[in-house]
Amino acid sequence: MARGDLILVSFFVVHWASSVFFQTFFLHRYGAHRMFSMSRGWERFFHLMTYLTQGPSYLDPRGYAILHRQHHAWSDTEKDPHSPTNFSNVVSMMLFTKRRYDAYAYRREEPEARFLGGTPEWPALDRLGQSWLARGVWALAYTGVYVALASHWWVFLLLPFHYVMGPVHGAIVNWCGHMYGYKNFDNGDDSRNTLPFDFLTFGELFQNNHHKYGMSPCFAARWFEIDPAYVIMRALAAVGIIDLGAHPQQMRAPATET
Repeated sequence: MARGDLILVSFFVVHWASSVFFQTFFLHRYGAHRMFSMSRGWERFFHLMTYLTQGPSYLDPRGYAILHRQHHAWSDTEKDPHSPTNFSNVVSMMLFTKRRYDAYAYRREEPEARFLGGTPEWPALDRLGQSWLARGVWALAYTGVYVALASHWWVFLLLPFHYVMGPVHGAIVNWCGHMYGYKNFDNGDDSRNTLPFDFLTFGELFQNNHHKYGMSPCFAARWFEIDPAYVIMRALAAVGIIDLGAHPQQMRAPATET
């Protein structure tokens, strides 16, 4: 593999990992659920890092949180904004999800009051992140890097994923996490644990566990399940960057397995 191609593949791996980490850590576990606390300064730092790692596919914390809270409230029912039960394929599911996200992120609609509140707010950064001009600049920057370094055509197959990294992660989690895998708990929905070693999405594919214990900062429940994001969160808590609380909700041993 040529040096430039190796750099681009490495860049893709780093972008994937950093983007999915800040999505699960900041947008999901902090913004939507408030599973832990942090100072205002650290909140701003992680808010900025979420924008920088998601780039053109930045997801507004408020819009993300509203949609995610609705997903928990209406999991796999006709009201669920992103359940595979309601769609024939993952593309149609994510296009519908985008329309619902846009309605809340651009404040074209207001949800029920129970889905509001407690989300990180940085109006200037969120307006920038939601700007199509800024998204275009990000996309051009990624394209420029690939044009400058790529030696073979196949490397350009990675480029579109940089444009839509956040939604790609959401599609994997919301589709696979309710279609494929095993169940530790009977939650009354189709949520599943897709991977016992979830390094692909930093623990997000433990959907069955998460739907059972929605406020647990650790998404792993069985001895063989590993939640990489929680390992990092424990380290951040150990050095005082975040506070997991005295007794964070932990998952009990599952009663069933299918």
